[in-house]
Amino acid sequence: MGSTTSKEYEPRVSEEIVDEKAAYRKDTNIEAKMRGLALSPANNESSELSVDSLSGWEADLLSDPKNRLAQTALAKNPITAIINTTKVDQSLQDQYFFNVEVETIGSPSYYDNQKSSGRCWIFAASNVLRSHVIKNYNLKPDGFQLSQSYLYFYDKLEKANYFLENIIDTAEEPLDSRLIQYLLSAPVNDGGQWDLIINLVNKYGVVPQEVFPDNAQAVSSSGFNHVLTEKLREYALILRKLINEGASNKEIYDAKNTFNKEIYNITALSLGTPPKPTDSFTWEFIDKNGKYNYFETNAKDFYANHVKFDASKQFSLVNDPRNDFNKLYTVERLNNVYEGKPIEYINTSSNTLKKIAIKQLKDNEPIFFGSDVGKFSDRDSGILDTNAYSYKLGFGTDFKLTKLERLQTGSSAMTHAMVITGVHLDPKTQKPVRWKIENSWGDAVGDKGYFLMTDDWFDEYVFQIVTNKKYTDKDLYDVYKKKDFVTLPFYDPLGALA
Repeated sequence: MGSTTSKEYEPRVSEEIVDEKAAYRKDTNIEAKMRGLALSPANNESSELSVDSLSGWEADLLSDPKNRLAQTALAKNPITAIINTTKVDQSLQDQYFFNVEVETIGSPSYYDNQKSSGRCWIFAASNVLRSHVIKNYNLKPDGFQLSQSYLYFYDKLEKANYFLENIIDTAEEPLDSRLIQYLLSAPVNDGGQWDLIINLVNKYGVVPQEVFPDNAQAVSSSGFNHVLTEKLREYALILRKLINEGASNKEIYDAKNTFNKEIYNITALSLGTPPKPTDSFTWEFIDKNGKYNYFETNAKDFYANHVKFDASKQFSLVNDPRNDFNKLYTVERLNNVYEGKPIEYINTSSNTLKKIAIKQLKDNEPIFFGSDVGKFSDRDSGILDTNAYSYKLGFGTDFKLTKLERLQTGSSAMTHAMVITGVHLDPKTQKPVRWKIENSWGDAVGDKGYFLMTDDWFDEYVFQIVTNKKYTDKDLYDVYKKKDFVTLPFYDPLGALA
């Protein structure tokens, strides 16, 4: 791990929160934005789109030779290929060089490719957990991974059961209500969050990748998910009908149990049958020194005594400028395990997230985080940079929505989970310049599987990091411990599953 000698970057939380909230208010001043627009005079006061206006707009557009060039280029190339910036100062900012990195992390080339599935949160969590196994047993970084399919299998069963419980609990809601329609839209999608990982590992433990490897349905999950989704929608209607026709609790839960068994059958036929949490298996390995080792263990024992990392002591900090800072948020009806640990988010400033992340990295702890990875990102180079593309270059206009406004309008949400493994700190100011990211898209993208995130991109598109008491201020941890929740609706953007 790199080290620095200057004063650590530690802004005062209270001041930075005030400053950041003020900045958000300033950025969302609609009147100021309107003053910045070049408004076109209307030919008349009609609400219809005028053909005369179209003729004028066409003439104005094509009178500029640059627009003709852009039109020709865009006709033959992807938009991002045309507006990709190649400035020298950007290339220096986007170099894969970091002066703080964790010492132990698993290799992106070793079973770290989610392929055509939405299991990024399981991969990100597995990458955090496996780093501790690698450290505990002096393993080669390209020789160990946890089974993502094992957690995926039990997550599907638990989500299906939780969905059916939600359906029973909401049976009196109109079928076309926003809540019921949202529940039915994706009963068991692939996404998840850190708190859902806690529920899974506490109940089922974990196993090495070789104990339950990926198969065709795990790495390309759309067909499998389609079958589960259609069956669960069918079950939902049956349960609603039983309840609304006055069926007894026994009849309702006999039906639900039958449905859960059928979901198990579909899942086991699709993914295979994993070991149960207490089924024994042998774990064998050769460490970096060439020493052979083996253990007789099971999934729960492996998590407790070989991973030796308590996921339940970790909690999420988020940056959501719509809502008040220094409060604890949850999302109604969002979970995988029935009566499991709820979703818990402490809302705070982006600077606080960064300050805490730097402390973790300096302590050799990789960081699970959630972001909107599709914005200003280049998959091939692995660069996440708000200056990576110039929409003004191609279209004569930039995007002007703030982080707050993107959340308000559905433009942005947590769509992907990855792991922060390093940061480059400015040698003079000790402020972060760029961050090193371990992704779960294999080693053919980015820098052999690693991505680079600029600090500006962090501010705009990172929503969550996972940390623990050791790295947070007392005031922030007290917010977490009080469990005084502000509950957001199921369809809130903070309910998005990475």
